[in-house]
Amino acid sequence: MATAAFEDIAENFDFMEDWEDRYRFVIDLGKALAPLEDAFKVPATKVDGCTSQVWIMPRIKGAGQAAIFKFHGDSDAMIVRGLVAVLEALYNGLTVAEVLKVDAGGELARLQLNDHLSAQRSNGLRAMVERIRKVAGETAAG
Repeated sequence: MATAAFEDIAENFDFMEDWEDRYRFVIDLGKALAPLEDAFKVPATKVDGCTSQVWIMPRIKGAGQAAIFKFHGDSDAMIVRGLVAVLEALYNGLTVAEVLKVDAGGELARLQLNDHLSAQRSNGLRAMVERIRKVAGETAAG
């Protein structure tokens, strides 16, 4: 269950021959990401478990399981900004109930990210997914 935006990323990855091109593509996604306002870069939005500084600011419309989930994130590392952009593409626009059903590991495996990220970056990516799922779960529970 991936969004059209994530499918676009996956298709782009399929066309690229080597990981260096994919790595540059992820960095370019991060460069295109609008920065998060400094006012939102606070401890409450900071993601623990990431080597780099990462912030995730939820923007949820509605209540309960039908609430529409969106978030905006940022990082002080370009590759991580790109990973934030990938996660935005994966989750933004889904209901919180759908967010909880997304097999993030499976979807991200399609991009072969874990095969090419350092252990620390992979742990950080998992921490971002856990934060997203936590926020969606809290919203779904009402």
